[in-house]
Amino acid sequence: ADEPTGNLDSKTSQDVLQVMRKAVDDLDQTIIMVTHDARAAAEADRVVYLADGKVVRDEGGGSVDAIWDVMKVLQ
Repeated sequence: ADEPTGNLDSKTSQDVLQVMRKAVDDLDQTIIMVTHDARAAAEADRVVYLADGKVVRDEGGGSVDAIWDVMKVLQ
C-alpha cells in the first residue's frame, strides 16, 4: 500500500487503517505499507525506516510520538 491514507480525510483514513488491521489480525495477511504518516505507521507491527534508499532502522511498531521522533531525525 503506497500512502494509503495520503489524500483521505481523517475519518476515511482511520476506516482504511482499520480494514488493513483486520486483514492482518483476522485473515493472517501481510501488508507492506509505505507512508510518511506517523499515525498510519503506528498501526504497524513493524516499522522499517529508509533514508536515501537504505534501511537505517528496523524495529517493532511504536507510538505516534516515537515514530515521529525518528522521522524528524532522518529528515
